[in-house]
This record gives sequence, structure tokens and C-alpha cells, in this order.
Amino acid sequence: QVQLVESGGALVQPGGSLRLSCAASGFTFSSVAMNWYRQAPGKERELVAVISHGGSSTNYPDSVKGRFTISRDNTKNTVYLQMNGLKPEDTGVYYCSAIVIGTIYRGQGTQVTVSS
Repeated sequence: QVQLVESGGALVQPGGSLRLSCAASGFTFSSVAMNWYRQAPGKERELVAVISHGGSSTNYPDSVKGRFTISRDNTKNTVYLQMNGLKPEDTGVYYCSAIVIGTIYRGQGTQVTVSS
């Protein structure tokens, strides 16, 4: 079965950095584009990064562009989200997600809190 397990969330001060990881299993990871979303309390879920199956193409919304970097290691079935210059508004639960044979899967999420 498809499994996505996020890790790396933490409490960090404004301006700090974190790297999130998402370990995938149960499907051909190298054939699937991967996404990172976040959900903040009282706000709609926001897509923050997308990476193509091979890793050559990425996309970000303006809210994180230049601060967040998505990458993947297809030998380790893992996708990463490097977050620099964190702001309080980046606080939320971060999920990785994939569409596998027409079904959307996501992990349980990892909490990121940006606060002084």
C-alpha cells in the first residue's frame, strides 16, 4: 500500500531554516510527481512546492519562492523541502502528497512552528 511519512518539523525562530523529509513506499516513486502542502489553523490548504518525477522541474507559489526548495532522491524514495528564511506565517502542518493511479495520497503531516 502507498505510504508517505513526513518528518523534520520543529519549532524554529523567524529567519531560521528547516529541512522536511517525506519517505515514500508502495509505488514506483521515480514515476510520480511529488508535492508539499501546508495547512495553517483557520486557513485553506496551500500548495507550496511541486517537483516532477525526474526532479528537473519545480514550481512554487510566490509566498515561498526564493525561500523554499523542493528536491528528491529517487534512489532513496524520498522528497525533501528545504525551508530558509522562515516567517511566522509559514507555521502549519506540512504534508507531502502524490497522485498514484488517479488516487491522491498524503502523509500524516509534520508540524512546523515559526515563533520567537
